Amino acid sequence: LQYELGIITEMGFAGYFLIVEEFVAWARDNDVPVGCRGSGTASLVAFCIGITELDPIKYDLLFERLLNPERVSLPDFDIDFCMERRGRVLAHVADLYGHDAVSQIATFGTMAARAVVRDVARVQDKAFGLADRLSKMIPAEIGMTLAKAVAQEADLADFIARNEDAQEIMDMAYKLEGTVRNVGKHAGGVVIAPTRLTDFVPLYADHAGGTVVSQFDLYDVEEAGLVKFDFLGLRTLTIIDWAVNAINAERAQHGEDAIDIEKVPLDDALTYEFLKRAETTAVFQLESSGMKELVARLKPDSIEDIIALVALFRPGPLQSGAVDDYVERKHGRQPVRYPHPRLASALGSTYGVMLYQEQVMTMAQVLAGFTLGEADLLRRAMAKKKPEEMTRMRATFLEGTTREGVEARVANEIFDQVEKFAGYAFNKAHAAGYALLAFRTAFLKAHCPGHFMAAVLSADMDKIEKVVPLVDEVRRMGLEVLPPDVNRSNFRFRATAQGIRYGLGAVRGVGAGPVEVLVRERGEAGPYTDLDDFCMRVDARRVNKRLLEALIRAGALDCFGANGEPIDETRARLLDELPDAVQGAEQSARDAELDIDDMFGGVPAPSKITRVRKVRPLSMHERLDGERETLGLFLTGHPVDEHLEEIRSFCPTPISALRPADTIQTAAGVVVSNRTRRGRRGPMGFVEVDDKSGRIEANLFGEVYERNRAKLDKHAILVIEGVVQMDEFTRGHKLRAERVMTLGEARERHAGRVVLRVAQKATNGDLIGELKRILGRHRNAAGCGVVVNYSAPGANGTVALGDAWRVDAADALLDELRRALGENAVALDYGA
Repeated sequence: LQYELGIITEMGFAGYFLIVEEFVAWARDNDVPVGCRGSGTASLVAFCIGITELDPIKYDLLFERLLNPERVSLPDFDIDFCMERRGRVLAHVADLYGHDAVSQIATFGTMAARAVVRDVARVQDKAFGLADRLSKMIPAEIGMTLAKAVAQEADLADFIARNEDAQEIMDMAYKLEGTVRNVGKHAGGVVIAPTRLTDFVPLYADHAGGTVVSQFDLYDVEEAGLVKFDFLGLRTLTIIDWAVNAINAERAQHGEDAIDIEKVPLDDALTYEFLKRAETTAVFQLESSGMKELVARLKPDSIEDIIALVALFRPGPLQSGAVDDYVERKHGRQPVRYPHPRLASALGSTYGVMLYQEQVMTMAQVLAGFTLGEADLLRRAMAKKKPEEMTRMRATFLEGTTREGVEARVANEIFDQVEKFAGYAFNKAHAAGYALLAFRTAFLKAHCPGHFMAAVLSADMDKIEKVVPLVDEVRRMGLEVLPPDVNRSNFRFRATAQGIRYGLGAVRGVGAGPVEVLVRERGEAGPYTDLDDFCMRVDARRVNKRLLEALIRAGALDCFGANGEPIDETRARLLDELPDAVQGAEQSARDAELDIDDMFGGVPAPSKITRVRKVRPLSMHERLDGERETLGLFLTGHPVDEHLEEIRSFCPTPISALRPADTIQTAAGVVVSNRTRRGRRGPMGFVEVDDKSGRIEANLFGEVYERNRAKLDKHAILVIEGVVQMDEFTRGHKLRAERVMTLGEARERHAGRVVLRVAQKATNGDLIGELKRILGRHRNAAGCGVVVNYSAPGANGTVALGDAWRVDAADALLDELRRALGENAVALDYGA
């Protein structure tokens, strides 16, 4: 401790430590979740004054990774705050040190390949469709440039060559690409000046955020003599805070003590049993598919193992064999070996495998007598890999090992090994900070899965692409996902005794303002009784017709269904009643505003506005489409439900039963995710299909991809033929596609006929004419034949229509025929 204090004061950073300590302490005292990552975790002084939570001595963290007396550099504390309350800390710092002395730091956005094409097209007043098409032909890859896109995308080059407007756009775009487009704010950087900021840097007013921002970026502010502090917003802290608050509210109702997440034991047995199953979706740092595989192999049983996981799951250790060595040695399948006996203490926690930068430094100290400051310089030199510097460092290292009595041959071998490793070594202080949060999220998921997953869903509910896999995970965990409900839901997701109730804020187009209005009204005047009551009680200016329609399609008004009424009938009826209800509520509001009384005095009490009419129930397809449009997923069913029996006619093996084999197999299901990537041999497509029994990813390469790229839409039902293989990365199965069909194409290939069952009593009116019109709209000479099974009292007959009446047996045709003839009067015959 005295050693650290001496270096801190000698280097002039005592004030820096005290400033960080002050705002971290203020955050804790004011219920703002806060944590520290980065090299600052290695400081015993920071631990003692409450900046960090991990004891650096216990975890072998080295202070010289933060401050090195032999290399003057600024300290690095990455301070994380809850996303919701980070602004309160910034406001506190500005109040404390003066608003004219505190600002955030500017960043400069440049014109990237896609953006510059859109900007130039807009300024040149080109058609939006042209700009959209041209920009989308440029691959959405990091580091992509216009020149690179034109060189590797033949379609793009050809389109530009044939279109004069596109050429004009590109001529200007080439000149502007890479120039500064806009000014933004650094995600967490804040400067605190000893006097007025304008004594050091120019400022500009960020009107959107209501703050001032330096016009210098983070590098220039340091050159100007200011010190940067990192105030980072971390979603994981917000998730932990929401989950713990919900858990403690429930525990309080049962008379139980609150839990303190910062004091949960880091050796909790249930948490490690949970981790060993690798069910780590939504667990901080451990949720990717590759990481899950590593967790399953490593089977962590201590916080040191979690720290190692963070460091191991990187390209260097994965490619070098360090991962395999660590796993095999941990489980006793390989003996633990050390490069030199003196390194046993430094490498003991990692079974002789060098993982961390701190271990490089300790090695230099133990074997060559380096100070830790000198050892840090060696580590940095190895990471940079400059030949002349490495030659000099090797000579210094060998001089030291000779003095320490280490054989020259062994010392050279160790230096060679460490030199290769140092380029990808991970800072253990960083890994330890990550691991602490990983453990806490794992603890919450293991002990309180409902509350934890509700918090995770709430944190990501504005990102539909993240909500969908999280809902899948909730279902996999055996928890029910309850639909949104205006009488039960709040803005965020919440855990209930039955499962997890959907948050109203996750319905597309429904913001915090409208939800606040309807939840407040519900709390003041009780639950809503029906659509009329709902429309009368909420402010039509905040909850408009478009929003109400979204709530109906999402299922949030299913609570207004009559006893025993199926939800398809409820939603169809509510959509039909909606215009009347909105109009009546608006009229009632105008009357109240104008003080229009009835003849006996007083504003008339609201009466039933909507008129009950007979309406056709929604089809399952319409209901699920409505949920997908408003929630981004299917909540009350699955798209394959209505097709599953049909699919099994030509695809009898469910996805869960597919096994690797050299023969062609078939998988059919709905596309739940799709992505494209460019490889050495051109573009490739990857689609994951789900048939309720399981999921499998199909890989499309070369000509197969080019032929079928237009079919790979999300939520489409596809039938894919190919070879099932073992996926070495995920340890699951994958399908190398050879043929891809839409459901309609599969019907044309496998189904012999569309069979219609018509009874004599149903042929009254214009049924025959209606059939002709429906079939006529879907004619396809290469499609399926049509057969009519006609029944009358005492007689039955089958009429096969001629080839002129062959049809495209798509869902659109089948839906129309079922509406005309009845749900059970239409079938596909796969036996002919």
